[in-house]
Amino acid sequence: MTPAPSHTLATPEAPANALALARTPAPEARQPAPEHAAMPRTTPEHATPSLCPAPPADVPPLDVAAKAVYMIGIGGCGMSGLARMLRARGAAVSGSDMTPSDATDALMAEGVAVGFDQSRAWIPDDTALVVASAAVRPEHPQVRAAAARGVPVLSYAQALGRSMIGRTGVAIAGTHGKSTTTAMLSAVLCDAGIDPTVIVGATCAQLGGAVGGGAGAAPAGFRLGAERIAAGSMRGAPGVVLAEACEFNRSFLNFRPSLAAINAVEADHLDIYGTLDEVVRAFGQFARLVAPAHEGGLLIIAHQGAHRREVTAGVGARVLTIGASSAADLTVWHDPATGRCALSGSHDGAPRRTLCQWTAQMPGEHNATNAATAAALALALGADAEVVGRSLSAFAGVDRRCQFLGEQRLASGGSVRVYDDYGHHPTEVDTTLRALRRAESPESRGGRIVCVFQPHQHSRTRHLLEEFARSFEAADVVIVPHIYFVRDSQEERSLVSAADLVDRLRQRGVRAMHLYPFEAIVEQLRAVCRDGDVVVVMGAGPVYQVARGFMQP
Repeated sequence: MTPAPSHTLATPEAPANALALARTPAPEARQPAPEHAAMPRTTPEHATPSLCPAPPADVPPLDVAAKAVYMIGIGGCGMSGLARMLRARGAAVSGSDMTPSDATDALMAEGVAVGFDQSRAWIPDDTALVVASAAVRPEHPQVRAAAARGVPVLSYAQALGRSMIGRTGVAIAGTHGKSTTTAMLSAVLCDAGIDPTVIVGATCAQLGGAVGGGAGAAPAGFRLGAERIAAGSMRGAPGVVLAEACEFNRSFLNFRPSLAAINAVEADHLDIYGTLDEVVRAFGQFARLVAPAHEGGLLIIAHQGAHRREVTAGVGARVLTIGASSAADLTVWHDPATGRCALSGSHDGAPRRTLCQWTAQMPGEHNATNAATAAALALALGADAEVVGRSLSAFAGVDRRCQFLGEQRLASGGSVRVYDDYGHHPTEVDTTLRALRRAESPESRGGRIVCVFQPHQHSRTRHLLEEFARSFEAADVVIVPHIYFVRDSQEERSLVSAADLVDRLRQRGVRAMHLYPFEAIVEQLRAVCRDGDVVVVMGAGPVYQVARGFMQP
């Protein structure tokens, strides 16, 4: 591998323990988090009500051995993974969901009883604990049934957070990049023999290891790992529980991680927070929940774009900043032309040196930083640097995260390249489109970037409308279906429409149109696309159906 610039790569590869933590004490011995870690909530009055508030600092670990646990919304990506983890810990798990799905089919095949009638105020007679997904409101009939019988109810985030206690908890937070970084870290830790338990909010065929390409593996959002770390310099420590830490509804304040990362902090979920200041404040609360430095606690936070000074104020964990700047504790180097990447840094005052190198398969500087964050956490958990580099070089990506679906032949001749992406925040849209423009260079072959973008939530679209309008500068054609209606009130729904975004885009000189239903968009793509184009379908709702439909013969 050709060396990177000398300010980031100046010395031979660092020892495998360059970022290694002191061995983490058994989490049972951890002191309660600082009192300010459980600061009161200041959710705006219009916010979606939370099923349960954040727990006190001295919340106990979750003991489910030989207990019956009933899970409402068990088919969700996170909930289905949590169900499997609780079963592995000795719980008798059953649950309900609104409709059958691949996830519920898989759970039922494993012996989990799943029902699909949530209209009755009923739970099994032997239920000792109810766990409800983030979408379940307090007035849900089955939540009411639990309350009437005095059965405790935990939200998904509360149950997952308490499941970290007694383990080596690792939480990936940030406005962007959580799923990709979590999946990358899972693959690296598996390749390094550390054998983590993982819950990620997306599916990935390489969750259990990237070396070898995950050949034959079905995409998954969960894997069950060992009770103790199985290899590396932390061998024998409590097993790793790795999960995304979502800021929606302040869910991440239920986590109790030993190690954590914060990739970015931006205005989002303003229906919950109201202002960016409240978002920053919540991330600060989360940062103070990371284990203190004397227990091996480590927080890795973006050097730029994460309000790091405000977020890390009063944090007891060791804090390292990461980013492209040489002023960061951990510097990320990335060559877009070749995909070569490197992570460098200093340790305990030693000169800066190369910690890890790899060649990325996923385009974009943001993905280079996601990978570098995963590398830094893996090194801190005792992984060998060479293994980390090989694993990241083999990592092919996460479903719906700038996922290349293939080439589609056009009836008029030629072909287009098709991507599917989950991006639903202006920064994500802009970053992904610019990364694809650099990686694909469609203009070099007479092509364009044609983007189908479905806004996710009316409140997000309204609060960030001008930011969304600026985020499509790297696209040539933008098609906008209806806004995906979820969680918002009917009043909020009436305040903004897809046509408002289309108008703003046209004012900025972007060729934009509003089309619905999805079948009409597929027909339009087949009519307007030409040889050399790149089609990217973006959004957190069901808009992925457009990409799949367009790929059909």
